[in-house]
Amino acid sequence: MLGRHHEVIDLQGSADPRLAEALASAQGLVVRSTPVGADMLALAPGLRVLGRHGAGLDNIDLDAAAARGIRVVNTPRSNTESVAEYVIAVMFSLLKRLDETREALRRGAFLASNGSLPGQVDRLGLVGRELSGLRLGLVGAGAIGQAVARRATGLGMTVAAYDPYVPAEALQALGMVPRTSLDALVAGSDVVSLHVPGSPQNRGLISARELALMPAGAILVNAARGGLVDHEALIQAVRSGALGGAAVDVFDPEPPAAEDPILHTVGIIATPHMAAMTAEALRRMSVDVATAVASGLAADPA
Repeated sequence: MLGRHHEVIDLQGSADPRLAEALASAQGLVVRSTPVGADMLALAPGLRVLGRHGAGLDNIDLDAAAARGIRVVNTPRSNTESVAEYVIAVMFSLLKRLDETREALRRGAFLASNGSLPGQVDRLGLVGRELSGLRLGLVGAGAIGQAVARRATGLGMTVAAYDPYVPAEALQALGMVPRTSLDALVAGSDVVSLHVPGSPQNRGLISARELALMPAGAILVNAARGGLVDHEALIQAVRSGALGGAAVDVFDPEPPAAEDPILHTVGIIATPHMAAMTAEALRRMSVDVATAVASGLAADPA
C-alpha cells in the first residue's frame, strides 16, 4: 500500500546496518516492537509520521516525538479480537486443567488397574471447573476488555470491571458491574484479566498484596504488559495453591531467560507474546498502520 506512492525500505530492526542511511532521508517510519527513542529520532531529521504496528506505544518516546512535531499513529483495534480470543482460550485451559491432565496422561499416571479414567481424574485431583457462573474481573475496559466481556458473558460468566477512565454508567451499559477500586475487583473475582497499558504508574500493579486478596483458587491472565505483575509473587501464589493458576503472555524483559521459573511452574501457562499473533490481526495491523501513515504524510506534505 505505501509502496504505491512512496519508496519503502524494509529494515530488520535497530541493528540493521542500513538504519542510519535510511532514516537520514525518511519522512515516515513504521515499527513493531523496536524501541524508538530520542537517539533514533535524531537520525531522522525529516521524519514527519511514526507508525506503530500494534496497539501499545510504550516502545516509543512520545515526548521526544512531540518535541519534534512528529505525528505518532498506531492500530489500537486491529488486534482486539485475537487478544480477546487468547484470553478466553487460556481461561478454558486453566479452569479445565488441560496442561496438567495432558502431562499426567503422557507420564503414565493413568493405569488400567486403577479403574475408570474419569475416576482417576478425580482421585488425582485434576477435576476442572466450569466457566459458567464464575466472576470475571477486568482491569481495564477498553476495546480488548470489552471484547473479552462480550465473550465471557456469552459463556455465562458475570463480568465486573475497574477502569478509572470509564464512567460507571458506561460500564453498566456494556453489561459490566463497575468496581470503584482495584482491591474490590480482585477480591470479588474468580478470574482476573489485565487490559491496561504498561505505563510507569501501572508498573507492579499486581503485587503479592493484590494476589493475596484474590479468592482461593482464582486465576490471573496477563496478555497486556509484563511489568504489570510481580512474577516472583505470582509464582509463589500458584506454587502454594493460593491461586489456581495463571496465564502470562508478556514479560519484562522480553524474552525471558530459558531458566526463568515462570516458564517451569506447574499451573502457569507461559506464551511468547503471541496473543495478537494471528494471520487476521497481522493483516489488519499492516493495513491500518500503512493507511494511517499514508494519511499522515498526505495531510502534512513536505
